[in-house]
Amino acid sequence: MSLVTRWALAVALLVGFGSGAAALTLADAGSGQDGGGLPAPRPVVDHQRLVDSRTGREFVPRGVTWSSFEYACAQGWGLSTLDLLPGADPAADEAGAIAAWGATTVRLPLNQDCWLGTRGAPVSDAQDERTAQDYRAAVGGFVDTLNRAGLVVVLDLHSRKRLGADEYGSLAMPDSESLVFWSSVATAFRDHPSVLFEAFDSPGSRTDAAGRRVFDPSWLCWRDGGCEAPVEDGDTTPHGGLTFPAQGMDRIVRTIRDAGARQPILLPGLADGTDLTHWRELAPEDDQLVAAFHLDGVGACVDARCWDSVVAPLADVVPVVTTDLRPSDPEGGDLAPYLAWARRHQIGTIFWVWAAHDNDPVSLIRGSGSTPSPYGELVRSFFTGSTRKPWSEPSR
Repeated sequence: MSLVTRWALAVALLVGFGSGAAALTLADAGSGQDGGGLPAPRPVVDHQRLVDSRTGREFVPRGVTWSSFEYACAQGWGLSTLDLLPGADPAADEAGAIAAWGATTVRLPLNQDCWLGTRGAPVSDAQDERTAQDYRAAVGGFVDTLNRAGLVVVLDLHSRKRLGADEYGSLAMPDSESLVFWSSVATAFRDHPSVLFEAFDSPGSRTDAAGRRVFDPSWLCWRDGGCEAPVEDGDTTPHGGLTFPAQGMDRIVRTIRDAGARQPILLPGLADGTDLTHWRELAPEDDQLVAAFHLDGVGACVDARCWDSVVAPLADVVPVVTTDLRPSDPEGGDLAPYLAWARRHQIGTIFWVWAAHDNDPVSLIRGSGSTPSPYGELVRSFFTGSTRKPWSEPSR
């Protein structure tokens, strides 16, 4: 029995599929209450637009990625940075600060193993024992707090705990345990209309130590799965040839729907979400899908020519949201042109990252609280619709 098969069997026995996944989720995942009475918008897909189902008005997500649920629990120092922030209610403080910038949406990257309790995650330390129930309660509680602050939440399957080490990384494609994850998460949040699901963070290729490409999924594999992906995460050079059968976007969509969740599902394309060339013809059959576009300055679609030829035509038929925008020149050189273009095409924009990371040019804040970095100043003015910034449309 292969290593991958043993892990899949262990998860199936621990969590189970169908009703077993529901039993795992419903304990301690936030309030467990219907989120319908909360003030946040309730997005649904209406042809090529997202609209707020409360009002019928178009909803164009503009927000930030709030990072740390994807890595803190695997590294063993907490469940997220909420564990380290000062104040009586740091979750409410964070939500209020983001809302005060004028954002409408927060993207939360999640760790598959911390949610499921697999691979020894979440990692405990000498002071605190951490369990999957703790992790799910922390995620659910923060989602409720963000929704109460009027913010839509996008839950993103982002990472896993690394095998044999207290660290994290992202696989090239979803695996069989990703289906268990989504059955569980979708069951937990199916009655929360202000929660959306991003199926998988970064479908992509892998290269070996010599720079040779050892895995390059096709668009058919993106949709249907079945190709053999390396077991190593993106920060570990593939070696030894161990693989797992990838799960496609169609299977993830059906898993979420089978759990009773009807909210929109965001599907990133290939090349770590930067390639949307065949998204339209190969997307699964579902009337609540959104194309998720990633833009990092080095991917497959980084200039206006590609945006006009690939992204804009797609946005004419389905909603498109830039769920991971991390500019190579965050103080304006390559940021302003895209923001002007995205505003013109009514494409949603979620910026990386609401965190105070030392020496990280794409940290939106500095220190504790919500003091903006220079990059953060630009983003905050974008949210508030400043007419003095270069992404504003000229007067007519």
